[in-house]
Amino acid sequence: RFDYSGHGLSSGDFLDGNISSWTADCLSVLDALTTGPQILVGSSLGGWLMLNVALARTDRVAGLIGIAAAPDFTEDLLWAAFTNDQQRQIEAEGRIALPNPYSDEPVIYPWHLITDGRHNLRLRGGLDITCPVHLMHGMKDAEVPWQTATATAAALASDDVEVTLVKEAGHRFSEPDEIARLVAALDRMTAKTG
Repeated sequence: RFDYSGHGLSSGDFLDGNISSWTADCLSVLDALTTGPQILVGSSLGGWLMLNVALARTDRVAGLIGIAAAPDFTEDLLWAAFTNDQQRQIEAEGRIALPNPYSDEPVIYPWHLITDGRHNLRLRGGLDITCPVHLMHGMKDAEVPWQTATATAAALASDDVEVTLVKEAGHRFSEPDEIARLVAALDRMTAKTG
């Protein structure tokens, strides 16, 4: 398991990070700590980062498994949902605080996360990724709509793309039966990619 800077157990401040810096973190781990082709598993933002890594290191990625993958969320789920006043606020103040569905503390999004995200948009054209891909998404995901999985699948160049929609699953995909689905998908991907 790997947490990019400012997330989980990693050092750093979330407010200092952006899609490009977190992709660089992922590439550093892949380059320094692994050999040969790898299966990448990414959840939510990590699903966007795994796509970036697959594009940057095509020879090192054997397969991808996305869980509620959220490519382009800074534009499609944040910016597009902001009111005109919120858009002006984040531009003027450099950040905005929004309610957090998992905590009493708000989530603070910095302006540079939005602007950097625009340099990393992946669903506006094709994704030249040809390895096997399995995208899993809960249909009760309140953060990232399940249609993002089908849009991502459509953008991929690979002919070996599977989308699994789980009717009762939410964003975190962490219930025992959901974890079992993920483990089974990883076992199938491992068998497929050798």
